[in-house]
Amino acid sequence: MAAAPAFILIGNAENRRVTLFQEALARQGLPPAHVVPWRELLSCWELLADLPDTEALVRIDSAGENWEVEKALLKRGYPDALEQGCSLLTPEEVEKLPLDHGRILCPRQHHLGFLRVLAQLEAVFAEHRRWHVLQPPAAIADLFDKRITSRRYAALGVPVPEPLEAITDVASLRTRMQETGCREVFVKVSCGSSASCLAIFRKGRSTESLVTTIEQADTGWYNSLKVRRIHEPRQVDEVLTFLLHEGSQVERSIPKARLGGDFFDCRVLMVRGEPAFTVVRQSQRPITNLHLGGWRGDLPDFHAVVPPNELADAMESCRTVARAHECLHVGIDLMYEEHFTGHRVLEANAFGDLLPNLWREGLSVYEWEIREALRGR
Repeated sequence: MAAAPAFILIGNAENRRVTLFQEALARQGLPPAHVVPWRELLSCWELLADLPDTEALVRIDSAGENWEVEKALLKRGYPDALEQGCSLLTPEEVEKLPLDHGRILCPRQHHLGFLRVLAQLEAVFAEHRRWHVLQPPAAIADLFDKRITSRRYAALGVPVPEPLEAITDVASLRTRMQETGCREVFVKVSCGSSASCLAIFRKGRSTESLVTTIEQADTGWYNSLKVRRIHEPRQVDEVLTFLLHEGSQVERSIPKARLGGDFFDCRVLMVRGEPAFTVVRQSQRPITNLHLGGWRGDLPDFHAVVPPNELADAMESCRTVARAHECLHVGIDLMYEEHFTGHRVLEANAFGDLLPNLWREGLSVYEWEIREALRGR
C-alpha cells in the first residue's frame, strides 16, 4: 500500500487549531504536518513557494488570534481600503498600535489584506500541481463575504434570510425597512465572524432599539463578550453607521424555533459534501454563539423535536451549500423557523471546524477530516 501523502498546514503555529490537528494526525499514526506559520509566511513567501512539488495535502487554517498577523494583514489591505472609503489605518499607524484585546481595527481593511494573501496563495499553488488543496483560496474568499454567499445560496434554491438591498447608510436602512414592512433586521459586517460586528436593529412604531456585541470607548470600537441592548437614538445611529460604513449584509430577522423554551440554531459541519457533525447552539437570546453566553444543546433533545421531513430538507440545503464551494469541510450555521415550519441557512464558514470534544465513530472532528481527505485525494 502506498504511503499517505504528507500534510502541509498553513496556520498560527501556537494556536490550538494547529496543535489539535497535529494531535489528530498522531492518533491516526500519521507523521506531523509541515507547518507554515502565517507570521513567517507573510514576510517570506519562499517558506511555502520553495517546498517541493511532491504529493501533499494542503490545509489552510485561520489567520486569527495572532497580533503580528493581524497587523500584517492590515498593512496589506491599506492600498485597497483607500479606494473603498472604509475606516483606515496607515502602515505606519498600524506598526505603532499596542495590543488591545477586543478592539475592532478596520475590519474591511483587514479583509482586503487577507484577500491579497489568498491571491498570493493561488499563485503558489498554481506552481505546485501535485498538491491537493483542501480549501481553495477562491472558495475561502467567497466564504468570507456574506453578501456573496447569501445571494449564491438563494440562486441555488437554498432558503436564506431575505437580504435588504440598496442600503448605504442609516437613512436608507430605515427607508427600506419601511418599504418592505420589515420591523427587525440583522446588520452584519459582511467579512465578520463569531458574531463580531453584528447588531439586531428593531424599528418600532415610536421607538428603536439595537442588540449588539460591540461598544464604543474613547480609544475606538470593541467586541464585547456581553450582548447589550441600546435604546438611546444617538448611540443606535453611531453603531449602525459604523457597521454600514464597513460594508454590511442586512437581512430580515426570522423568528427561530425553540428548544426547551430557548432560542437555538445549529452548526452543521459538512465534510466531503455530507453532514458529519452537528452542534446545537442554545441561548436565552437570538445570538447563540457559545462565547456570548450560549451553550451546546442536547442533540437527542433536538432530534426529538425536529420533524424528520424538516431535518431532511435542511440537510439537503447543507449539501447544496457544500457543493457550491468544493472544500473538504464547510461549517454551516443553520436555523429552523418558529414552530419548525421551515429552515434557513444563515451563513457558512471556511474555518468553522474548531469543534473540540466532539466525536463520531471514535474519531474527533479533525480525525474525521483527515480520514476523508485521504479517501478523497
